[in-house]
Amino acid sequence: MLSLIVPAHDEAALLGPTLDALRRAASALPIAHELIVVDDASTDATAHIAHAHGARVSRIARRHIAAARNAGALAARGERLLFVDADTHVDAAVLAAAMAALDAGAVGGGAAVRLHGERVRWLERACTRLLMVAFRWTTIAPGCFVFCTRAAFDAVGGFDERWYAGEDVAMSRALAAHGRFVILRESVLTSDRKLRTFSLLDHLRLALRLLVRGRRVLRSRHALGLWYARRR
Repeated sequence: MLSLIVPAHDEAALLGPTLDALRRAASALPIAHELIVVDDASTDATAHIAHAHGARVSRIARRHIAAARNAGALAARGERLLFVDADTHVDAAVLAAAMAALDAGAVGGGAAVRLHGERVRWLERACTRLLMVAFRWTTIAPGCFVFCTRAAFDAVGGFDERWYAGEDVAMSRALAAHGRFVILRESVLTSDRKLRTFSLLDHLRLALRLLVRGRRVLRSRHALGLWYARRR
């Protein structure tokens, strides 16, 4: 069985289409699957929408993406785990490629990412493509789509909850040290909302903090508005 795990905090605006896309992709293969939404302290209709779209809901109150992913894995019954962000659309092609990679002996992996939105500019698309090249060279999975076997997840101890951001990088490195970790050429579509909600100055401020303070910045949500501030 494949467990499709979606961490969500106040994602009522985007969650429904994400769950529908996951259900269509899994049904097209076909593959035995379950759909789990981890409702992390939502104040909107996230849980209601998850139920309405056929997902099982697990509730926590941590406001912590790594903890939400781990809670989903704890609730999951599958031998394979796929973590998908609530603003990311997955199709049958990328899901089939992920399952084929696991069939071929990979312990986990990720996929390429394309931005979707009404106002994605050509420069943003170009920068995203370059970033994907860097992710492939460094064997790091973008956090919006990370898959692995249950055995590998348990062996590395799940997502490292010391990190409020960058947990996807830590997980990628841990899985790569455990076995073969692949970055698929197939891509998922993820929202451009960070680019629309936060200014270039906001992004530069975070980059400066990382440059000055290093990865310590990622150990508290207070400096990580790009992930934890309201985006809509």
